[in-house]
Amino acid sequence: MPELGKLNRKEIAALVGVAPMNRESGSYKGKRRIRGGRHRIRTVMFMAMMSAIQCNPVFKRYYQHLKAAGKMPKVALIACMRKLIVILNTMLKSEELWCAKNG
Repeated sequence: MPELGKLNRKEIAALVGVAPMNRESGSYKGKRRIRGGRHRIRTVMFMAMMSAIQCNPVFKRYYQHLKAAGKMPKVALIACMRKLIVILNTMLKSEELWCAKNG
């Protein structure tokens, strides 16, 4: 993703396809779902996050927090993916290395 580090957090999440999109028209109120974006990147990130919620303390804690708040497991996983892409984008933008306090 050559755009990583050049866009803001909303734009980068939409580019990857992990931003929630409304399905609303007139009086119809639908559920928010992820769609669009680059599906190959989203697929790789999904598998990486499956591992991260087991091994990385930052994402493990965030995932467990979301599940304790009543979120479905896949919704919590997608939220963690969005958090990861936002952290990576910020790290490249500010030229920082990963540390546990970033999460």
